[in-house]
Order: sequence, then C-alpha cells, then structure tokens
Amino acid sequence: MTTYPNQLSLCFHGVGSGGHLALGSAAATLEHQGQPLLLIDCGPGTLAQVQQRYQALPTAIFMTHAHMDHIADLEILTVRAKLQQVAPIPLFVPLSVIPVLHQRLAAYPGTMAEGGHNFWQSFQLLPVSDRFEYAGMTFHCYPTRHHAPGSSFALHLPGQFFYSGDTRPIPEILNHQLSGNEVVFHDCGLISNPSHTGLDDLAKEYPEALRRQLVLYHYANTDAGQQLSAAGYRVATVDACFTLGNGTQTRAVQSAAHQPAEQINHRRE
Repeated sequence: MTTYPNQLSLCFHGVGSGGHLALGSAAATLEHQGQPLLLIDCGPGTLAQVQQRYQALPTAIFMTHAHMDHIADLEILTVRAKLQQVAPIPLFVPLSVIPVLHQRLAAYPGTMAEGGHNFWQSFQLLPVSDRFEYAGMTFHCYPTRHHAPGSSFALHLPGQFFYSGDTRPIPEILNHQLSGNEVVFHDCGLISNPSHTGLDDLAKEYPEALRRQLVLYHYANTDAGQQLSAAGYRVATVDACFTLGNGTQTRAVQSAAHQPAEQINHRRE
C-alpha cells in the first residue's frame, strides 16, 4: 500500500469558468506543508497567482486539457523560464492532449523575438497514459466527459483527492475509482451544458455520500458560488486551500507575497 506524506493540501489560484474569468482561470496547486509540488492547469492569470503565492515559477505541472482558459499562460511561462535559466519544468500531459497543446502553443513561429528558443525547451514533457509517478506518489489519470471524447482528463491521488477538470458528471469513474475519503473537486456551474456539470446534475448522478465529498469549482461568478453553497455544497474560492485525506477541513491563506509564512492566519470552514 502506498503511503502518502502528511499535510498535503490543494490550493486554488482561480475557480472561474472559461467565459467568466472574474474569479480567475480554474487552476490549483498540490502543496506539501505549504510548499508547492504540482500545479494543475495554467490558464490566463494563473502564472501571476503562482508567482505571487510562492515567489517562484511552478515546480511541475499537470494539464487536464488544452482549452485556452487552461493552457494560455504556458506561453508566458516558457519565456520566463528561458529568461530565468531554470531547469526544464516537468510537464505531465495526457497522450491525446499533446498534439492539441503543440498545435495551439508550440507551433507558433518564434517563441522569442531574439530567436534560439523552442517552446518545449522550457519543459520536460512527460506523456501520461493512465498514471504517473511524481514526488514519490502515484497519480492516476482518467478521461472525462468534456467537449470531445479523449480531450480532457481528471487527476486522482487515491486516498487524498480527485480533481475532475472540466467535465459532465462522471459516476462511472467516481463510483468505481475512489478509495474512500478523497476530497472530490468537481466542475459545477448553476446550469448544465454539453461540456460542463450543472447544479441539478449532482443529485441526479451522485449518491448522497459522494455529494458530501464534493468541493465545487469552475462556476461563473460570486453569485453562482453563493447559490451553490446555499444548495448545501462546499465551494472553492480563490486562494482557498483544502486539507486532503479527510474531506472535512479547509483553510483560506493569503499570498506569501503579502506576509511571512509564519504569520499566515488559517481559517477553518
């Protein structure tokens, strides 16, 4: 049995849906004792949030899919990594996402005006099939129901968390792959559509016990978040961090750029 480190948490840099970025692009970092391990997605504004919080570029990244609200800041990141002369950043990408990611970002002619740099040189591309090893942990990857078959993927660290990425309800995955007390971070807005989960879908698709494990994100605005919360669900907000493994604790943390780590106040909800 795999033993995972204590004090893992998932901290959100943005929770907004693609067409409504007032709440930031949906992205989060897996932390260990407050230190970043793995960034999930890197859409518009994500890189600035990461650097403000950790005073550093991402240490590693997992990409759920290649829609621009989840990948756009990789273009900025490849330039900053080059200018700062950092080692290639591990970039975990599901196999079927790689060609789309390359077409949308890496094929642009001339990453830097000065020349001599290729988009991929800033990254250590690590193709993912159904799982990968990182930081002594085994992460699992599942195709979800978003936009087109095989275009978007969930990330799962058994016993710790499940991150749906963009998706319609996926009971066929959650009912069979969860190992127990994971916190399930799930795409959900007020109204469903062919690519995203809506509030009414949750009760139709998931049993009550599973709904208690959900933390909802990827919603349109503050009012939508309040309505999701009023319906009885936990809702992720910008800069909120969730303690993993027990599904009961959450804390809101100010950016480390604003105060020393030892002075950060924690709020439990």
